[in-house]
Amino acid sequence: MSPPPSQFEQTIELTIREEWGRLLASLVSGFGDIQLAEDVLQDAVSDALTHWEKNGLPQSPAAWLLTTARRKAIDRFRRNKRFAELQPELRYLQELEQLDANEPDAMQIIPDKRLELMFTCCHPALDQKSQIALTLRTIAGLSTEEIARAFIDKPSTLAKRLSRAKQKIALAGIPYGVPDNAVLEERISVILNVIYLIFNEGYSASTGSDLTRQELSLEAIRLARIAFQLLPEHCETGGLLALMLLHDSRRPARQSAAGEFVPLKDQDRTQWNNERAKEGKDLIQSLLPQGQVGPYQLQASVSALHTEANTWQDTDWPQIAALYRLLHQVNPTPVVHLNLAVAVSYAESPNAALKMLNEIAQHAEMDSYQPYHAACADILQRADKTAEAQQALVKAIGLSENETERAYLESKRILN
Repeated sequence: MSPPPSQFEQTIELTIREEWGRLLASLVSGFGDIQLAEDVLQDAVSDALTHWEKNGLPQSPAAWLLTTARRKAIDRFRRNKRFAELQPELRYLQELEQLDANEPDAMQIIPDKRLELMFTCCHPALDQKSQIALTLRTIAGLSTEEIARAFIDKPSTLAKRLSRAKQKIALAGIPYGVPDNAVLEERISVILNVIYLIFNEGYSASTGSDLTRQELSLEAIRLARIAFQLLPEHCETGGLLALMLLHDSRRPARQSAAGEFVPLKDQDRTQWNNERAKEGKDLIQSLLPQGQVGPYQLQASVSALHTEANTWQDTDWPQIAALYRLLHQVNPTPVVHLNLAVAVSYAESPNAALKMLNEIAQHAEMDSYQPYHAACADILQRADKTAEAQQALVKAIGLSENETERAYLESKRILN
């Protein structure tokens, strides 16, 4: 067994993780090559592990890494046969000479270019999984091995995916920068969707034996903080951050001490993270009056109502149903309709919800959507339709790829 990392190593690791996205974005903004930027930054990190241990941490570790990576990039350019064509890139790199790693605020003179890099990583020309992997690698600073482990993938397979994505960006001439106003809103929506997908995979792992993957949820929240810091006027970005904070506040109570799944109605609410819940509620309350309400803000409002209820019985289901009705008007998807049906089953009656479930069943994709069948089983059971509830439960179990969630559903089947 390898020894635990020293305090010095932990400090370096934290510095690198926190600053990686900004450093990489700054380098990519200079010469537009993600792979080259990653290579020289990784080389700088390797140098730092030796240099800092011998000489101590500089006042601005990030500035030290950036200037070191810059020098390595200049060396590579000078060895390049296209040296004459690379003068604009060299000029940018030479501008970084003014950075002094012994100045604590050295990085403040470098513009934060992470938003531009986010738009590149989440370009529609890339498939969704590549968008997620590239965002986690470049902005969050996760290693290839960490990303592969989180998505239960082989590191070699994920490395190839990342490589193909970077090649596509280079060959297709995907721009590095904030898009024109004409497509800005649509492109921001893609970024937010990628961040939320990362969070959901962490909050409710789709496969494997672990119910959650906390590191992914926390990285998604960090990415949303970055995006909202860079887009403070975009209320939906803040809405997504609030939604994830509120959801994540309930994470400590979602599993029992034995590792069993605990549904919301049975959770010990004293285990909820009140500090995180308060941050989420305060944020959504500051956004709603601005009059730019969108789907993420509406979902965050629903989650806020859950955190305000001291017990399951205290839940304001009529208000939650009203919010889902409004959400369904804005975003009329079968999944939103399903959430509305669940809310109606408590706000009105299970029988009222069954009519809605019949409508939702007309969407072919629902047949393979596990949460639909799990919700049907619960609502049918409360409507005293036990035989039909059992059929839906069997279907939900068959579609459950997460072992902890499947075990919970199987226990309900035995009890019934």
